[in-house]
Amino acid sequence: MQTQLVNSDCIKHLKTLDDNIFDSCVTDPPYHLTSIIKRFTNSTAAKGPLFNRLAKGFMGQKWDGGDIAFTTELWKEVYRVLKPGAVLLAFAATRNYHRMAVAVEDSGFEIFDMINWIYGSGFPKRKNYLKPAHEPIVMARKGVNPSLNIDDCRVELSKDDKLQEGLKRDGSKLDTTDISEAFNFKKLDREPGLGRYPANVIHDGLENEWARFFYCAKTSKKEKGNTKHPTVKPVSLMRYLVKLVTPKKGIVLDPFAGTGTTGEACILENKKYYLIEAEPSYFKDIETRLNRYGGLGIWFHF
Repeated sequence: MQTQLVNSDCIKHLKTLDDNIFDSCVTDPPYHLTSIIKRFTNSTAAKGPLFNRLAKGFMGQKWDGGDIAFTTELWKEVYRVLKPGAVLLAFAATRNYHRMAVAVEDSGFEIFDMINWIYGSGFPKRKNYLKPAHEPIVMARKGVNPSLNIDDCRVELSKDDKLQEGLKRDGSKLDTTDISEAFNFKKLDREPGLGRYPANVIHDGLENEWARFFYCAKTSKKEKGNTKHPTVKPVSLMRYLVKLVTPKKGIVLDPFAGTGTTGEACILENKKYYLIEAEPSYFKDIETRLNRYGGLGIWFHF
């Protein structure tokens, strides 16, 4: 299969594809924050300006409405077109992650972990809300145990890392009866130079010594460019995720391509991509992003 970019409703298009053709799915679906508003706002409040503003979708984006990411219709199609053992990574909002996760699980996937992308630049939406500081990423597999590219995704050790077998960072003896503790250190010590074992947390870097192990900043204004898309993910983050779950020369599916960040990540990681995006207004952004590398591929409109 060649690299492709498709302008279509993702469910409609996925139904036209054969079974078992993609090696992974890395995607950022709509968060459907309006679904929370509609379910939990009483009829009196629903008549006010606050509800009317929020009901238009996240930052006024109509595609945030609906509930496509919460439906088994979508994830059953994703499950069908993935190869056995392939991994799905899908972002969600903290307040309704559970709705997407249940739909993913009910579609046949086994959820075997969750990655937390943690950042420090969020801001509370109201005075009585907590400051948003992470986004969960569901990690699910189709059937057999996936072969993650662990060694390719290790975090480099610095000159301050002086780990020796049987010792902790502070020099005290390692408790090898603690399975989790022993595993993380033992693997490092026996394969020096590969780096620290990757974790299910990705951090954007506060001034803490441990933060560098999970560093990934939010998208800068420079990286976003002129796009009006409100939820662009950083290329560095998408590169890491693509690399983690996709075999060499594999094909990555993204049913919600947005501005094409997954496609750019695939180009930089030497993977093929298959992007589906329903909103025509974002196709200029995708073309601008991917044409930097001559990697636009075959363009289809449905």
